[in-house]
Amino acid sequence: MMQTPSFTPLAVVELVSDTKEEAIAWLLSRIRDPQQNGGAELLVEQLGPGVGSQEKENPNLFLVGASRQRLLSGAEDVGLFKEFSDGSMRAFTCANKNNFKDFQGDGDDFFSMAECQYIIKHELDTLRAKDETHVPGYTQVKLYPGKSIIRRLQSKGIMIQMFPIHEKEELKRLSFSWYKKVKLSFQPLDAIRHYYGEGQAFYFGFLEYFTIALLPMALIGVPYYLFDWEDYDKYVVFAVFNLIWCTVILELWKRCSASLAYRWGTLSRKKAFEEPRPGFHGILGFNPVTGREEPLYPNAKRQLRIYLVSLPFVLLCLYLSLYVMMIYFLMEGWALSVHDEEPTFWTGILLFIPSVIYAVVIEIMNLIYRYAAEFLTEWENHRLESSYQNHLVLKVLVFNFFNCFASLFYIAFVMQDMVLLRQSLATLLITSQVLNQFMEAFLPYWLQRRRNKKMIRKVQKRTTLEDKELPLAEQVRLEADMSTYLGTFDDYLEQFLLFGYVSLFSCVYPLAAVLVVLNNITEVYSDAFKMCRVFKRPFSDPAANIGVWQLAFEAMSVIAVVTNFALIGMSPQVRAYFPDSETQLILWTVAAEHGLLAIKFILAFLIPDVPKHIQIKLARLEFESLEALKKKRQPYGG
Repeated sequence: MMQTPSFTPLAVVELVSDTKEEAIAWLLSRIRDPQQNGGAELLVEQLGPGVGSQEKENPNLFLVGASRQRLLSGAEDVGLFKEFSDGSMRAFTCANKNNFKDFQGDGDDFFSMAECQYIIKHELDTLRAKDETHVPGYTQVKLYPGKSIIRRLQSKGIMIQMFPIHEKEELKRLSFSWYKKVKLSFQPLDAIRHYYGEGQAFYFGFLEYFTIALLPMALIGVPYYLFDWEDYDKYVVFAVFNLIWCTVILELWKRCSASLAYRWGTLSRKKAFEEPRPGFHGILGFNPVTGREEPLYPNAKRQLRIYLVSLPFVLLCLYLSLYVMMIYFLMEGWALSVHDEEPTFWTGILLFIPSVIYAVVIEIMNLIYRYAAEFLTEWENHRLESSYQNHLVLKVLVFNFFNCFASLFYIAFVMQDMVLLRQSLATLLITSQVLNQFMEAFLPYWLQRRRNKKMIRKVQKRTTLEDKELPLAEQVRLEADMSTYLGTFDDYLEQFLLFGYVSLFSCVYPLAAVLVVLNNITEVYSDAFKMCRVFKRPFSDPAANIGVWQLAFEAMSVIAVVTNFALIGMSPQVRAYFPDSETQLILWTVAAEHGLLAIKFILAFLIPDVPKHIQIKLARLEFESLEALKKKRQPYGG
């Protein structure tokens, strides 16, 4: 197929530098072949040599794009939702294209670059082997009819990466409105969604919403902290407010999330049939759903791996975490004994050292465990990406929750030492935030600065660049070297743990909410900076909500009810009402806690997840599509 002069590169495919010529020729022809011949019908050309071409550069970088017509048919394939002329969001169809708002001429600026890149990725991902038995030039890399070519090349290490290209001008505009000017205003969520897709925009939307939702807690927390909040009556009031707050904010977030998803056209989008994961392997068999040959792996075998290997491993890690916690308490006891013997300024500082060391150890353990959890979940061999993610999230959450909160629960309910609980919570919170900011913002920024300088120096050796606008070949090579963005998993995990610190124990340390608000404000800027400057652009991810994390936050809010009521039951004021009977105190506390849980679930039921006006719009759309279907079915000339 001839390359059009208006070829706009949208994505980059990088193969290893010593890829066999016949494999490259075969892959390029499959990408260019017409769809009816089983190709992707995309435009592809090799990236020219960079300015420093005599240096050891990988020649196997390919730019991929598509004709306007191909993008239109691809949008229909992926079920892209766009705004209709009547203002509603509908699935795009080529037959109906002129009825969509903003569709003019041949639809030149109708799709955002992120949408075009998502279409390209979908078309490349669904490129399937026909009658090839192996990748040309690689007899050991087996293929069979229906196997995804790109996934096989990635899992066998022939393809290094596939990533979308940054759009310089749009990125500059987004950077300026997002993080370059410090201002008190909302994030440009629509612009983030336009550039990075819904998955990213939902994370930043949630981060902003959670930070604003924390403000009432922070505003109440400051006077509590400053004025005699040792008085446990006030402490009880704060705990009850805390419980109602965490229920209401999660329910209101669902409504906010539904409004965003409707505005972005992902709320009523049907979930596409999930293809097997790239790493999934098994014995070749026949899939009764797709009618294709694909690997099959017995579910019983997977369950055995989960229950006989993964579960014991997680329990062993929890035991180790408990062991480390006991060492921390021994250190704490030693520091206290030293301070009590001869109190000086330095022994006062020594009291905080065990907590700081423990906080650092927790972060290291979480990091090591994360790698182990990824390895185990990969080994369990889940067929679908969603199933893989759910198992990984569950493993990581259980360990992180236990590792971060076990010591606090022990201090609160076994030692019953509120002063130590407050000190430990403050130290854990502050240390983990400082470490996170360093690992997430400063370290990647410093590494990227070094990389960029190296590339610009290399270019300047051979050309005199007035400003630092790199030529396309250099831009692509620079982006290929950038860190790969690994998704929102770690960002949500951090917010989940911060939500835990605030909802579980902030009645003991009311400044927790203030610290989390300050952390989240810097988090917005550091995450925005990383997305724009440090990472390769990720492919957009059409999401309708924050997924499995909504459940995780709701589970945390239920644990918060139990924890706060146990803390209330331990307060001297409440104990004074039950001087003789410990059992009565426990019964009353449990009854009150069940009562509040009931109120929590009633509130969750009463606050609809989708706002009324959006429910009406969705119902109207469904009615219209049914009416249109009826008209189609009526015989002509009735």
